[in-house]
Amino acid sequence: MTGSGPLTKQGTGLFMHEFYLFLIGALAVWRITHLLHAEDGPFDLVAHLRRSVGAGFWGSVLDCFYCLSLWIAAPFAYMLGNEWTSRLLLWPALSGAAMLLQKMTWREPPVYVEDPPKTSGENR
Repeated sequence: MTGSGPLTKQGTGLFMHEFYLFLIGALAVWRITHLLHAEDGPFDLVAHLRRSVGAGFWGSVLDCFYCLSLWIAAPFAYMLGNEWTSRLLLWPALSGAAMLLQKMTWREPPVYVEDPPKTSGENR
């Protein structure tokens, strides 16, 4: 059996290459989105950027991880896709992968609540 179908060695290599590019793209989208959304960056440059955009449209985009991942995924989808249909499918796929990575790695900070002070007649 010769050719370049999905069951041949050549087809498997092509599939693995495309999967590798998608995986690298998804990790890059997550990393850049996380940097812009939740980190201060080197020398507090990203924090300064977030403060400078204010509360307008871009400020609300930077405050929402899911919204920001769509914007970050768009150029990656354009670079990774070969034609407009694949680019159109890669755009939400890369954003969705970044969202899944965020859900898997994000931990809410614990809420600290002090116990009420004991009264003098209370025993433990």
